[in-house]
Amino acid sequence: MTQPESAFERTFIWGGAVAFVLSLAVTALTWMVIFGRTAPFQGWWPLAVDVVLFGAFAAHHSAFARDWAKAALDPLLPSALLRSVYVWTASLLLLVVCANWRPIGGEAYDLTGVAWTVTTLVQVTGAWLSWRSLAAIDFLELAGVRRLPTPPTLKRNGPYRLVRHPMHLGLVLLVSGSPHMTGDRLAFAAATTLYLIVAIRWEERGLERTFGDAYVRYRRDVPWRILPYVY
Repeated sequence: MTQPESAFERTFIWGGAVAFVLSLAVTALTWMVIFGRTAPFQGWWPLAVDVVLFGAFAAHHSAFARDWAKAALDPLLPSALLRSVYVWTASLLLLVVCANWRPIGGEAYDLTGVAWTVTTLVQVTGAWLSWRSLAAIDFLELAGVRRLPTPPTLKRNGPYRLVRHPMHLGLVLLVSGSPHMTGDRLAFAAATTLYLIVAIRWEERGLERTFGDAYVRYRRDVPWRILPYVY
């Protein structure tokens, strides 16, 4: 790992990693507790507000990862902080989504028995797949603490042999597999899944520019983006 040049940079980078972990923890807690509450349907206005909130997070998450955004920010920021600025911004926006989410209410279903077991296993599989994907790509790189190697290496191990975006698949299984699907959980799951499906195409264009023929071969060897035999 390339060491930052100053104490400020080290503090900023590690602070971003802490904010990243905190945002994930708050989102998980919001999903389990707040989104899990059963209440009457509150109308379409809260849904519209929540879509706008999530859209702001998604727009940043996609735009900042594009090459043109990195090129625009590169002259303005020290190279050691570029990834951390992205991590800080994404983490804060995710916290804003959770803090300002408007309750939608309503309930799609509340499963019991065998159906409860099956959907719970879907969520457990999603959690496992997300963890294995994170372990394969190095959490410290993702959080901006460890600099990406030069040249970057294409990850093909672990769950990346199954689909090209196993972390996305794990997240979809986590948010879509709840045995108790309230209106809020359904809205969050739908927004997350739709965003990931749309953003994957842009993400793969960037990966092909970064890795060239190696990614073309990987795409041929692992033909499924997120769901085997489907997409």
